[in-house]
Order: sequence, then structure tokens, then C-alpha cells
Amino acid sequence: MSAIFFGLITALVFLGGMRDAEAVPAFAQQTGQPCATCHVGAFGPQLKPYGRDFKLRGYTATDGKPWKPPIAMTIQTSFTHTQSAQPGGAARWFAPNDNFALDQVSVYYAGRIAPNLGAFIQTTYDGIARVVHLDNADIRYADEFSPFDMDSVFGFTVNNSPTVSDLWNSTPVWGFPYNSSGLAPGPVASAIIDGQLGQRVAGTGAYALWGDWVYTEFALYRGLGRDVLNATGIVPVSGAPRIDGLVPYWRLALQHDFDSGHSFELGTYGLHANIYPNGDRSAGATDAYTDIAFDANYQFITNPDVTTSDMISAHATLIHEKQDLNASSILAGSNAHNTLNIFRADVSYAIAATVTPSVQYFNTWGSADANFYTSPNGPTIYRPNSSGFIGEIAYVPFGKPDSAISWGNIRFAAQYVAYTQFNGVSHGANANNALYLSVWLATHF
Repeated sequence: MSAIFFGLITALVFLGGMRDAEAVPAFAQQTGQPCATCHVGAFGPQLKPYGRDFKLRGYTATDGKPWKPPIAMTIQTSFTHTQSAQPGGAARWFAPNDNFALDQVSVYYAGRIAPNLGAFIQTTYDGIARVVHLDNADIRYADEFSPFDMDSVFGFTVNNSPTVSDLWNSTPVWGFPYNSSGLAPGPVASAIIDGQLGQRVAGTGAYALWGDWVYTEFALYRGLGRDVLNATGIVPVSGAPRIDGLVPYWRLALQHDFDSGHSFELGTYGLHANIYPNGDRSAGATDAYTDIAFDANYQFITNPDVTTSDMISAHATLIHEKQDLNASSILAGSNAHNTLNIFRADVSYAIAATVTPSVQYFNTWGSADANFYTSPNGPTIYRPNSSGFIGEIAYVPFGKPDSAISWGNIRFAAQYVAYTQFNGVSHGANANNALYLSVWLATHF
């Protein structure tokens, strides 16, 4: 067991030297199942019970046919319209408004490596920033055990982002919206666990599902050095924050999948990180961030025996971040202590695994601090507060048992983001509203 565990760590380090589990056709090819078996709406990353079990067991389930390297590719293209034009352009190389874009092209190793050992490894060309980088990576070893006569699963994971290993679509890496515009304005505030460490850390952890009722996970992460970040395409910005020591991550959930088609999850997750702001060690102290989050999930499949049955899926999470700014208060005059809170809740209804409307409410609020938060509408508002709604409708013509093609899938989506408050300002917040039309293609080799 120790040799396998060490091998997992070595594999991720090697990959570091050379984003959203998406709808990867390599998984469908390996299992012999259509996309709709694993995914809500026949396209990822929303997981159904079968998909969660596939991930839990290390991406290793097969249909018993001759093994092929599980290589896949996805392409995302889009059009973005914002309610107000963005002076100077939405991003480098783009106009102030009404932009077409090649969002990203990703290549994956997604599936079995050996018995009990599998991986989801994504390399992405970012068409907005025009760079290639190592994206989400999750390498797993999993097996069964029976403590107290309970059928259970344990495993080890090596990955590069807290919550990338999670089974539910309420946590940050795999949460709604599953793709969004890189050319629309967004809120300035986010918690450390809410994507700030993605691809900038590497960690290893252990997890277990006890008797199909209790899920536990614990992992330790360490920040990657400048050379590794450069090698993986995550170009370090001058003065970027640096992580001091280890970052512990935890996960605990009560969950169950019922034969009637109902499933639920109630849980908590979080981490603690010590960070040198702007990489500056001169204060002789770090800023300490403690994120404690709670989440809930509910799904109902109208007929569990039919892959294309209608399905309702709902997720919610609340993240509370405590910030002890021991370094920033000395270096920049920030508050010594702040809090940041993030709440998101979404619900979707998949009709025949083909048309999936979704809606989300989001709200971010916290301490006022002129060092971190500035307002475009005046110098007196320094709050992180942002709130609003996201509405989306997705159409997936393939990915079902009777689909005309089995080698790929495609997702068409229209998404609208409406703000009621943006970076502390309510009046004029709707100037940041955005319409995002996307086409997402997936295939395997």
C-alpha cells in the first residue's frame, strides 16, 4: 500500500514538471455507458449517483472490453455581451463588448491506469489569456473494505486543488455555473477555498465512504514553487501571495442514495492557510485564513431504471472565512481581522436528459476594508458585497443510449448573470450584467 501511495505522489510531481469533472467521453468509452448514466442532463460536470460512485472508486470501472488509453478532448467557444461596454476592452485582444471567443481547448487523461488506480488529468489552452497550463488533476487509488460488516470504500488522492476531489456539485471546483464567461466583469472578493489555490498547490489525502452513509476526507497541500508553476504554465505574477507551510483540508458528509431515486448530502468542508501577502516576508508574519463551509445536495430521478428520466438536482453552500491579517495590517494598513461570507444555491431540472434549465442565487458579504475593496462609484464604499442571480438553459442532443453518435457529445447553453449588488454598490450594479452563449464539444480518441 505504501508503495502505491508513494507512486501517486511521484506521478503528480512528474506531471507538474511536464478546471470543472467535466463530461469526458473517455469515461463513457471505458464504461460502455452513455454520458446520461453519470451526468445530469447528459453532460458534465453535474454527477448522478453512478457518476459519484465511479469517481469514488478511482475512475476505474470498465465494461470488460479491451483497454484503450482513456484520452479525450473538449472545446469551448462562446459569445459574451455585457450590459455596459468595458473601457479598454474586456481583456487583452478583445473589444469592449460583444466578443466571440475560443474559451478553451482541453486534453485529458481520464480513466483507468491499473486495477484500483485511475486519474482525471486536464491540460488546457486558455483562449482568453492565450496560455497552455496544467489544469485540474486528481489521481486516485481506491479499494473496498468492510469495517463492522459495512460495505465501504477507502482511497487516496493526489491532486492540485482543494475540493477537486469532492463527489458533489456544491463545492467550489465543480459548482454551478459549470462554465462561465472570461470576458464579463466579476466580483473582486473570493474566499481562499473558492478557487484561489487551484493549480498553485499540490496535496495528498485519504478518503472513505463508510457504509454508504458517512464520507470523510483529509488532505494536506503545499504551495508550488516558481519553477514548478512556470513548468505547468501557471505563470507566477510578480508579488503574488506565497503559502507558508502546509494547508490542511477536511471534508465530512452524511449522504445516501436511495433505490427510490432520491439522494441527499449534508456536510462541511474547510481549510486553513498561512499566506505572505504579495510574497512579502518583511513583516515577519503571515495572514492566516480559516475557511469553514457547509453544504447540502438533493437529487430526485423520476425513474431510476431509465437513463433519460427527468431529474431535479439542487445544491447549496455557505462559506465563512475568518481573516487574521497579521502581515497585511503591518504592510498595508488593513484591518487586523476581517470576515468574508459566500452563499450560493442552485436548482436544475433535466428534461429527458436533454434540456436542462437552471437558476442560482448568490450572495457575498463581509467586512469593509479600504486595503482590499475599492468601489468604482466613489471612494467611500470598501465592501466586498455582491449578489444576484444566474439563469441558464442547456440543450444536449446526444449522450443518451439511442444517440446517433457515441464518440462524442455537444452542449449548447444560454446563460444570463444579473447583479443586484456589485463590489459593494447597488446603484448601477446591473451595468455588469452579462449574456453568455456557449457551445461545448467533447470527444475521445
